[in-house]
Amino acid sequence: CDGFVVMSRAVLQDLDKFDKIRPRRFSPHPLYDNFGAATSKSLAKKNLGLDESSKYILFFGFIREYKGLDLLIKAFADERFRKLPVKLLIAGEFYVDGKPYLDLIESLGLKEEIILRTEFIENKDIVNYFCASDIVAQPYKDATQSGVTQIAYHFDKPMLTTNVGGLSEMVPDGKVGFVVAPDVNEISKALLRFFNENKEEEFSANAAIEKKRFSWEILLNQIEAVFDQCKSEDEN
Repeated sequence: CDGFVVMSRAVLQDLDKFDKIRPRRFSPHPLYDNFGAATSKSLAKKNLGLDESSKYILFFGFIREYKGLDLLIKAFADERFRKLPVKLLIAGEFYVDGKPYLDLIESLGLKEEIILRTEFIENKDIVNYFCASDIVAQPYKDATQSGVTQIAYHFDKPMLTTNVGGLSEMVPDGKVGFVVAPDVNEISKALLRFFNENKEEEFSANAAIEKKRFSWEILLNQIEAVFDQCKSEDEN
């Protein structure tokens, strides 16, 4: 490589471990804004066949071990959720053996509280999953950054993320969502606070402002800047 563009400051630090000389720029992952305009929550729930009286925590994307779905399921088993009209919506294909997750749901008595849509989600349906949800949960055990964050931003959705990799750089804690340790108790406490303190409207409004720093133009400018620096160094 002649130069580097990284999408999180955590990766920028990793880069220093093997190269401190070649040009590099940091540019956050741009928005995934190709899934159409937002629709109303009511219509999105209707399109998905969901109970319109319930609120939803969305876990979205391919299910892999590092994404911490098991932590989220265990957190959702907190009895305090049973006093709220809240369900967990899991949307995405299993890319690992799904049996341990299904067994966990069964053992915790959550079959009626969790909606499983564990199949490939077509692009045309993504708008419904995000617009039907109240908060998007990313309980990752390990990460650099995540495209799910940028879909959530596109639809002005509050988020819960963990403080691993570059995730916390993307979601200002207490402003757009909550950033917690990848810990069952911390995850459940933050989600309960979100619903009990009615944070959706506040966080959603802040997401609409915060997402302006994730434009494709910024990324293109940084790529050009690295290219120009590489070209200048070659000429010298």
